[in-house]
Amino acid sequence: MKLLFPTLLLSGLVFSQKTIPSDFKKIPEILDNTELLYPFIIPDKKFDYWSVLRNNPDPDKAIIYESQMPKFMTINDPAPEKGFFQKCLGENCFLYLIACENNQSKYFSNEKQLRDFIGFIDNLPEAILIANTFGYIVDTTNKLSSSYKIEDKNISLYLSKIKNCPLIKESFSIKINRKTGKLEAKSNGIYFKSEDCITP
Repeated sequence: MKLLFPTLLLSGLVFSQKTIPSDFKKIPEILDNTELLYPFIIPDKKFDYWSVLRNNPDPDKAIIYESQMPKFMTINDPAPEKGFFQKCLGENCFLYLIACENNQSKYFSNEKQLRDFIGFIDNLPEAILIANTFGYIVDTTNKLSSSYKIEDKNISLYLSKIKNCPLIKESFSIKINRKTGKLEAKSNGIYFKSEDCITP
């Protein structure tokens, strides 16, 4: 019995760390795709037009999302050399945002600038996008990586950080201040581990 007690105690501690508070809801599966989050952005500033693009020379393939463009407006700005969510070098490797204000175009081409563009966090998709800029993602296979709670001052999330080789998924409790965008995170431990490698 003396040998069993520490084992039971340890399993109880692990179990208690891996439960989600009852006031948290499941994040809808569609929100695990970053590209589907942009239409929900409500910028703090009033822009005449803004769009999210990938660095692709084909204009039709470059646009991920664009707000309604006035008929008289044409934007021919080239893609910047770097952007946010950079995955590789070359074409189709990163995203950037371009906005028009008082007939002047402005780039938002890194994670901090994307956070600044979002400003006050109005909704869950914006909160997930902010978390994405810090490397946290929605993994809908587990509640430990796909749960949320919205309050007046903060949005709290359970999200994941994933290492691809070997495949390791780690849960994090995240709190984001809706006004400042400040993010606090605490690890809940690894909830999935495999010897397999995946290509991002």
